[in-house]
Parts: sequence; C-alpha cells; structure tokens
Amino acid sequence: MPALLPETTTPVESALPESALKGLGTRPFGVYVHVPFCATRCGYCDFNTYTAGELDSDSSPQSWLEGLKREFDLAARVLKAPPAVDTVFVGGGTPSLLGADGLRSVLDAVRDTFGLAPDAEVTTESNPESTSPEFFAGIRDAGYNRISLGMQSAAQHVLKILDRVHTAGRPVAAAEEARAAGFDHVNLDVIYGTPGERTEDLQASLDAVLVAGVDHVSAYALIVEEGTALARRIRRGELPAPDDDVLAADYEMIDRVLASAGLRWYEVSNWATSEEARCRHNIGYWRGGDWWGAGPGAHSHVGGVRWWNVKHPARYAASLAAGESPAAGRELLTGEDRHLERVMLELRLSEGLTLDALDDDGRAEARAAAAEGLLDQSALDGQGRAVLTDRGRLLADGLVRRLT
Repeated sequence: MPALLPETTTPVESALPESALKGLGTRPFGVYVHVPFCATRCGYCDFNTYTAGELDSDSSPQSWLEGLKREFDLAARVLKAPPAVDTVFVGGGTPSLLGADGLRSVLDAVRDTFGLAPDAEVTTESNPESTSPEFFAGIRDAGYNRISLGMQSAAQHVLKILDRVHTAGRPVAAAEEARAAGFDHVNLDVIYGTPGERTEDLQASLDAVLVAGVDHVSAYALIVEEGTALARRIRRGELPAPDDDVLAADYEMIDRVLASAGLRWYEVSNWATSEEARCRHNIGYWRGGDWWGAGPGAHSHVGGVRWWNVKHPARYAASLAAGESPAAGRELLTGEDRHLERVMLELRLSEGLTLDALDDDGRAEARAAAAEGLLDQSALDGQGRAVLTDRGRLLADGLVRRLT
C-alpha cells in the first residue's frame, strides 16, 4: 500500500519533497479542473457532483471559482516554478452549466497562473442539453480547442434508465454545432451494457456517432456503483445486472464498427481517427505524467506524490478562503506502487508495455499470455513489447495481475 504522509492542517507544499519537484516540466504537465455542479443526478453516477437543491449559498459557482483561483495561487507556491501547461481538462459534473463566460474565467485563471504551452490541448466536457451554437462559439473564442460530449446512448429508453436528461438526437446536433464553431477535435462518450439495452439500441448509438462525424469516441461498460440509485434498483430486482458476456459482445461490436469507419483504438476504451485526435490529457495520466487537479474532490500527482481535495464545495471554498490547503489526504507512492500503476495503465495502450518494465516472472507470464493469444506474439518477439490482442483487451485486468 502507498505510504501515507501525515494528515496536518499545514499547506500541501510541506508534503512535496524536492525529489517530487525534480524533473518537473520534463514530463507532461496538465491541469484538471473539477466542476461539481449538475442540473440533475444521473442514477448510475457516483462522481463528486451536486445539484442546486443539495447546495446552499456558500457553494455557488462564484464561490467555487474564487476558491479555484486561490488553489491556483497555492499551486504556484507549491510548484515554485510551475511549467507551462501542456493540457487542460475541465470535467465534472457539468462544466457547460458555467456557460461560455464561466469557462472563459476558468481558462483565464489557468493561463494567468501557469501559462499555456503553444500547442496546449484544452478540453471541456459538456452536456449536450446545456450547449448551443453561441456556447460553442464563445468557448472556442476563449481558447478551448477540444470538446467532450456526454452522449451515452441514442436510445431514449436507455437514457431514461440512466436518468439522462438530454434527448436522443441532441448529442449529434451538438457535435455538429461544435464543429461548425471551429472545433476540429470532438469526442462523444458512449456507455454500453445498460439494463434493457438491446443490440439494435447499441447499433443505433454507433450509427449516430458515425453521423456526427467526430474524431474521437470513448466507450465505457456500465459499472454499477454502490450507493447509486441504479444499484438500488438492481438490488430490488427492478432491473437486471449487467451481464459480462453481453458486455464482451458489445465491446467487440463497438470496436468492429468504429474500426471500419476509421476510428482505431489507442487505449482499451478510446478510439481516434488519428494520432492528433487522441486525448493528450488522458495519455498524460496513462503514461505517469504530472498534473494538478483543482476543485472539490480533485486528485493531483507530481513526481510520485499524490493528493486529493475535500469533496464538498463549501468546505473546499472555506479552506482556501482561510488560507489553508483544501487537501484531504496525501500519499507517497513506493517503487512497487509506481511499477503496478505503470503496468496497469501502459498495458491498456495500443503501443503496449516494454518488457524491460517487467521482472523475470512477469516476462515469463507475458510469454505464456502470448501463447494463449492474449498478447501479440510478433510484438513480443520483434519489439520486446507486451501488446494486447483483441481477446487480450477483454481480459486486460486479469492479465495485469499476472504480469505484476
């Protein structure tokens, strides 16, 4: 287990040793901003989000933004000489509820504190129902150059089970509006395996993705998280639990349809039309880069030190207003921790993992996995890399345990 650094009331800078700051800027550096606000709570979601009825006046978007700016000031002190940001990702929650002006303020704060690299990738998530041509034009003018839209499904009855509020056709229209506003890089998120989803429903979702003409797709199997409304409905027998065999068949269908349309997988759950279309911010996570996560509940990582913020927006804003760090906990990753995470994350990439990252037992397991058809034999022999086969992608989690 990671070695926990002591919980104190002192700012986070006391938890960042010089060894963590060494090399800062030579690795990818990103900023993640967590927007905790949603119009409604989706039944499957366990993210750190809040509807207006769950918050008081101390947890407004304005107090959140003021807290965010204070956290960026803290980041500048902690990092001492913060590098220019390679990637920005505004997620949540529903960032588009802030409107174009609110998202402009967020990016201006990032730019004022860190500066942006000349070719910085700047992404915001958006709910299709809270976007418009004017919204997209406004955030494009503010400096955003990538959009991620939550589509989930093109079947209205599936959206209803997920408690999504947008209509089935709105994500495609939103993607077209974003492209018309000058966004070359647009992602659609798809969820598969929802109780009640039929093969023809998933096919309709994939058809909609292709009609939208986006250059990136993320597709995630539905995970039933404890404590959610969906979990309670399944426990009561109102809905069936997702079936692993169905999920595997769905994944194969998604990969087949997207590949035939020129979207190639580059991470187990992500497809893109080109290398330029890949999400560089997420690649930074998968390759062990550094990032500062700002906002309630956000996680950060710099040079082997990881920490996370308090979850409630009011407590987050109050801590920063009092001149205190909003961090709720911190951990120092051991060599074993970092090795496990490297194998777990890099193996999911289409380029795979170099065998040099494995010990003798791990390399033996890799050879055995290749013989079983889980790893590409030619990549193993010719490049010295563990690269998942199509079948291996379905069993990647179990393979990680074998290799470590």
